[in-house]
Amino acid sequence: LYFSAQEGMLFFYDIKGLQYEMKICADILQPISSLIFSPDCTTLLVVTDQGTIYTYKPAHSGEAVKLLDACSSCFLAADFLTPGDKYCVSVTISGEVQVWFLEDGTCLGKLNLDIEVQVN
Repeated sequence: LYFSAQEGMLFFYDIKGLQYEMKICADILQPISSLIFSPDCTTLLVVTDQGTIYTYKPAHSGEAVKLLDACSSCFLAADFLTPGDKYCVSVTISGEVQVWFLEDGTCLGKLNLDIEVQVN
């Protein structure tokens, strides 16, 4: 079970029967707004309140890697494009939808919705 704390810490609960152990996985240094696993559960997208997107690979037990940083408009949400886990789609508050290559953060395309986006 992965979860985040208000301070930007990414935690993992290792649950075995009635026993559990909590581990700190990464310190994002920004409040985390959402966590999204890839369809094959190998990569976790971490989206912050400030609009930065990180990737975290549980099998590698390393640090979270900054993939995308908010530019003119904060990322409001992100998710994987399926099938696979090589691409993600994001939407900004200003209504720009973007497709990203996860290996290096290359923007492959974008579409402006010409409307401000909100999460309800």
